[in-house]
Amino acid sequence: MVQRRTGFAVSWQTLSPILGIFRVQPAAGGRFPDYEAGQYIALRREDCALTRRVTGADGRTRYVPDVDASGRQRRGPVSHAYSISSAPYETAQEGFLEFYVVRETDEDGRPGRLTESLFRIEPGKDDEIVYFDRIAGDFTLAKRAAGFPHVLMVASGSGLAPFVSMIKQLHFEAGRGPGDPARYTLLHGNRTAEELAYHRDLETIAAAGRLDFTYLATVSRPASSGHDPSLGRGRVSNVLRLLLGLPLKEEEDLEAAAEKGEGVETARAALVRAVRPALPAGAGADALRERLAPARTVVMTCGNASAMSDVQRAAQARGIRFEKEDWKPTLYP
Repeated sequence: MVQRRTGFAVSWQTLSPILGIFRVQPAAGGRFPDYEAGQYIALRREDCALTRRVTGADGRTRYVPDVDASGRQRRGPVSHAYSISSAPYETAQEGFLEFYVVRETDEDGRPGRLTESLFRIEPGKDDEIVYFDRIAGDFTLAKRAAGFPHVLMVASGSGLAPFVSMIKQLHFEAGRGPGDPARYTLLHGNRTAEELAYHRDLETIAAAGRLDFTYLATVSRPASSGHDPSLGRGRVSNVLRLLLGLPLKEEEDLEAAAEKGEGVETARAALVRAVRPALPAGAGADALRERLAPARTVVMTCGNASAMSDVQRAAQARGIRFEKEDWKPTLYP
């Protein structure tokens, strides 16, 4: 039976107001379960702002603050599963788990119940985190990429977490013996350069050459001046589309709206706002495309639902095997 255990946040790095990286150590005498890169674990905080589900007159379900008789929002425990961004060897050697998380907000701008609490963590003060002593998930190379010589990883935002765990583990294992013969290509997109977590780590791994690994990072809100030429431009799914020779998502959406005869102005405005995709300086498009031969490639993606859906559309348009992270919330009671 899955048990709750006590851990503590021992470090917190803020990348932006909505993105952070933190490490959790188990309480004295404890240890985390063994795991594979790409898996997840459930975390819990006891002082989360609680919500309740309501159904509006339009039939839509929304979550609103759960308030007491005096109008104050109730607080209590909330659990949620997060992909692990540390590599298994790091946990085995140093005992911690690391996480790359986004501060979620609902459609009304209210912060997510657990992430609101996580972003108040102060190591050494308000730092207790409960974890469930089971690590699960089949979003692993062994389960999703076995037999494919080319593996393309496409991550949006904090969806990088399982992939950075995989790449760090592959790099470590390649330093101890024959490296993995597969080719690994990682595309990671975020809004700004500051939000590109693990950027230097991944550049270092690529430069080391222990495994056949290519890393491309792109930003959807590039600086108006002083943009770093080593970074691509545009949403990560549109950079993938560029490599695959496909139209922008916004161009496809406008064409579909025109065929239906509705939503044309909204789609046109989205296309005008879209940042045209561009590869990082020095990234050879032909060499990258050679790594994406459809019959030899599997595309793995993790991130926000919209980005994953578009990556799926792009992969299917070129007949490439597609795999995405699917959450199965059965990890905790």
